[in-house]
Amino acid sequence: MAAVEQRLFDSGMPVAALMEKVGLAMTAWLLARRDLLRHGVVVLVGPGHNGGDGLVVARELHLAGVEVSLWCPLPIRKPLTAEHLRHGEWLGLRRLAQEPDPGGAALWLDAVFGLGQSRPLPQSLVDLFRRREQMRPGALISLDVPSGLCSDQGTVLGEQAACASATLSVGWLKRGLCLDPARPWVGALVRIDLGFSPAVMGDATAVLPRRLPVEEATTTPFPPLPPTAMKYERGRCLVVAGSDRYPGAAYLALRGAMASGCGCVQAAVPPRLQSGLWQVLPEVMQLEDGLIPDRLDAVLAGPGLGDPSHWWNQWSEQLLSVAGLLVLDADGINGLAASPEGWRWLLQRQGPTWLTPHAAEFVRLFPHCDEGDALGKAIAAARCSGCCVLLKGAHSVLADPSGAAVVLTGTSPRAARTGLGDLLAGFAAGWGAQVVAAQHQPGLESFAAAMALHGLAAQRARSSDASAIADCLKTLTAQCQKKQTTMFNEV
Repeated sequence: MAAVEQRLFDSGMPVAALMEKVGLAMTAWLLARRDLLRHGVVVLVGPGHNGGDGLVVARELHLAGVEVSLWCPLPIRKPLTAEHLRHGEWLGLRRLAQEPDPGGAALWLDAVFGLGQSRPLPQSLVDLFRRREQMRPGALISLDVPSGLCSDQGTVLGEQAACASATLSVGWLKRGLCLDPARPWVGALVRIDLGFSPAVMGDATAVLPRRLPVEEATTTPFPPLPPTAMKYERGRCLVVAGSDRYPGAAYLALRGAMASGCGCVQAAVPPRLQSGLWQVLPEVMQLEDGLIPDRLDAVLAGPGLGDPSHWWNQWSEQLLSVAGLLVLDADGINGLAASPEGWRWLLQRQGPTWLTPHAAEFVRLFPHCDEGDALGKAIAAARCSGCCVLLKGAHSVLADPSGAAVVLTGTSPRAARTGLGDLLAGFAAGWGAQVVAAQHQPGLESFAAAMALHGLAAQRARSSDASAIADCLKTLTAQCQKKQTTMFNEV
C-alpha cells in the first residue's frame, strides 16, 4: 500500500487529495452505521498523516450532525495534519485539553498511528487504551491500522495496542492484520475501497495472501467427478490412524473422510478398534494385511498413531511409493520429523503431499523455517519441501511450493478442541482423493476448499464437539454435491 501511495504522489496527485479521498470513504462507512455514532465520537488524532485522515473524518461527521470531539495526545508533526486541525477548530470542533474519559459512551476513532508503525506506544497511550478496553470493550474503531500494531507482522509493538471492534483498512488489507497475532486487536477487518482502477492499485496477489472467509465455502466447486462414475471412481482413500491409547483419533479421521463424499474409504486401525468399527462406520473397509493397496487416490497417515518412530519405520517405505495424494497429520508429521532424513524425505515423493501441522509440529519438522510470522513460515516450508503446507491456528495459513498462500478468516474459536484436527485431516484426504479421481491436481485450491468447509462446519454446528461438526460437515458437502448435480442437469 505504501508503494501504491508513492506511485500516486509521483504521478502528481497531491497528498491532500488522497487524504480527502481516504477520509471521505471512511466517513461513508461510518455514516452507514449511524447507531455507532448515537453517543457522539471522540477522534484520537496522531501526529502524522493518519491523524490527518482522522481529522477529515471528524470534519465530515461534524458536518453531518454528529457530536465530535478531538484529542491530540502528541504534538502534530505534519503540516497538512496541522492545517486540518486548525480548520476543524474553526468549524467548531471541540479540542479536549485532557485525555478523554476511557469509560465515556462516545465511540472512539483511533487515528493515532497508521501504516508502517515500528515503535511501541508511549506509556500514556498504553495505559489509556488498556483502560478503554476494560471499561468500554468494543467501543473503539481503528482507522487503517490499530495504533501500536505492526501492519506487516500483526504483532504488538510493545505491551499494548488499540483494541478495536473494527479496523478500516485503506486500499489493500494490510498483510499483518490477517494473521493470528493481530486477531485480538483488529476486530472486524474492513477493506475501504478508494475507487482506483486495478492499473493504479497494481497486482496485490504478487505480495499479499488471499483471504478466504469460511462463509464462502458453500461456493466451493465440488471435485468434478463424471456423473457416471461408480464408487471406486469417486475417490479411494486409506486412513492410517489410531492406537490403543488414541482409538478416537482414528474414528474421527474416518468420519471426516466419510463426510467428504469419497466413494471408498478404507482403514488401517489398531485391533482394539477393528472389532467394533463396522458397528459405527459400516461403510468403511478394513485393511487386513498392513499393505497399502496400489489403486488408491489418497492416503492419510498420522492421527493418533502414537510412538512416531515405531510406526514410521513400519510405514514410511510404503508411503513413499503412494502415487496419489499423501496427507501427513499429527504423528505422521512427528514420525517424519524424528526420522534420519527429516523433511528431506518429502523430496523423494513422486506424488503430491499435503501437510497439516500445528505450531509445535511445524517446528519439529521445519526448524530452519521457524522465523517470521505464520505466513512466512508456511511459504518457506512449502517451497523447500515441495508440498502444500497448512499451518493451523486461529487464522490458519496455507501455502504451496510456488509461494502462493491463503489465509482462512471468519473461523470460530470453538474449533480449537481436541479431535477437530483429526476430523479435518480425514476430510482433507477424502476431498483430495476425489480431486485425484477426477484427474485433477490436488493443489492449493482444493486444499483450501476442504479447509474452508471444515471451518464453516465448526461455525454452523449446533455444538462444538467433533461429532456435531462432522455431521454439519457431511451436510455442507452434500450441498456442494447437489449444487454440482443441478448445474450439470441444467447444462
